[in-house]
Amino acid sequence: MTIVLEARGLTKEFKGFFAVNKVDLRVEKGSIHALIGPNGAGKTTCFNLLTKFLQPTSGTIIYDGRDITRMAPAEVARLGLVRSFQISAVFPELSVLQNVRVALQRKRGESYDFWRSETFLRRYDDEARHHIAEVGLSEFVDHRAAELSYGRKRALEIAATLALDPTMLLLDEPMAGMTQADVERISALIRRVAKKCTILMVEHNLSVVANLSDRITVLARGEILAEGDYETVSKSPQVIDAYIGAGHA
Repeated sequence: MTIVLEARGLTKEFKGFFAVNKVDLRVEKGSIHALIGPNGAGKTTCFNLLTKFLQPTSGTIIYDGRDITRMAPAEVARLGLVRSFQISAVFPELSVLQNVRVALQRKRGESYDFWRSETFLRRYDDEARHHIAEVGLSEFVDHRAAELSYGRKRALEIAATLALDPTMLLLDEPMAGMTQADVERISALIRRVAKKCTILMVEHNLSVVANLSDRITVLARGEILAEGDYETVSKSPQVIDAYIGAGHA
């Protein structure tokens, strides 16, 4: 078993309130690992700590054998640790192709690419179309992002993150606000993506978690309540009381 992301004693305190308290988390390379729990459990705070959008009060974060505890989000993204957000983050007035092309330009790290000619930027088109095909959006390649359904916007966001060549992808509630058809489409997409990179996701939809996850970590009141596969954690009396019993099924 190879651990690609590890948190040791991860803690975040806000004026005496411990949103995350001494969390030890290990994510195995090549797995789909879910982080779940009732509202107020500390999932989002933990996720933001791992992706460096928050700095921990104490504890250590190791990614691919490297201490990233004090790194900035852009630094860890360049190492291959890439995240999505709860709200779809696409450029609505750009086409699907242009959105993914922006990500490819960003990977080069040269902001002046935005001032290049259209002819120069077309060198990215083939690779962009490849990532668009990966997420099943080929027929929408010339559509404005604003014209896409919510589920397809999330798929476009994943295509853009794939363009950054992540070795680990962190998904923040990828199914939030989706229809059942979109949930099925994005679940299939996550399975395909997991063949090439490790995935850690925060997700409220328990059926999605049950169907997708290799391992689940349950948080409650900022601490780990249970960990294991879905069958194991779903039978835990503590989990039933704190998560399912609280009306979050």
